[in-house]
Amino acid sequence: MTTEDRVDATLKNLEGKVQEAVGEFTGDPKDKAQGKAKQIDAEATHAKEDLKDEIDKRLS
Repeated sequence: MTTEDRVDATLKNLEGKVQEAVGEFTGDPKDKAQGKAKQIDAEATHAKEDLKDEIDKRLS
């Protein structure tokens, strides 16, 4: 996984945490759900790229 991909996924995770917290603070369930969805997407991206790294390492 490139460093850029890791940074993008991490930033998306942070953005999701902030959006979820704002939704919690304001009582907006839509913001809260969208923030959680961004976090899940970022986690999935990390998992996918970690798997690709592991495959590359084993094939090398």
